[in-house]
Amino acid sequence: MSRIGKKPVAVPAGVSASIDAGTLSVKGPKGTLSMAMVDDISYGIEDGQIVVAPANESKRARAFWGMHRTLVQNLVTGVTEGFSKTLEINGVGYRANLQGKNLKLQLGYSHDVDFAVPEGIAIATPDQTTVQISGIDKQKVGQIAAEIRRWRKPEPYKGKGIKYRGEFIFRKEGKKK
Repeated sequence: MSRIGKKPVAVPAGVSASIDAGTLSVKGPKGTLSMAMVDDISYGIEDGQIVVAPANESKRARAFWGMHRTLVQNLVTGVTEGFSKTLEINGVGYRANLQGKNLKLQLGYSHDVDFAVPEGIAIATPDQTTVQISGIDKQKVGQIAAEIRRWRKPEPYKGKGIKYRGEFIFRKEGKKK
C-alpha cells in the first residue's frame, strides 16, 4: 500500500485545480500545467486538496497510485514555485554564454555547440562556468539539463566536463610511476 499516495496534495491560495475530459489542470501565478488522467487512478478535488486513490484493486492501480500523487504534487509546485537545476562547467577553456535564444557552449571541440532554448524554459548564465535552467515543468527542466550535460559528461581523471551542482564525481588515480 502506498504511503505517499495516502497524503492529499494541498492546493495553496491563488492556485485553482479542475478536472475535465480526462485531464487534470492546475493554474497558478507562474502558468498552467495539465496532466492526462489514468483510468486506474481516481482523482478528486475536495476542501482545497487534490485526492488521489486507486480506482480498483489491480496491481497496476496500486503501482501507479504513489507515482501519480507525486506527479500531481509536481504540477502544484511548478505553478507556484517552479523548478530549477544548476550546471557547473569545469575545464580549461570550457565556458557558456547566452546569446538571445541560444546557449553557446565552448567545450573543447573544434566548434562551438549552439543549444536552442525551448519554449517554457529560462536559461541564465550568471558567470561563464554556471548555467541555471528554470521552468514550471519538472520533467522538461530535468530533460534540458540532461541534454546540455550530455555534450561533455564529467570524466573521472581530471573532473573536466559539465556536472550538476552538488554532484560528486568519483576521481580515479592516474598511473603510478
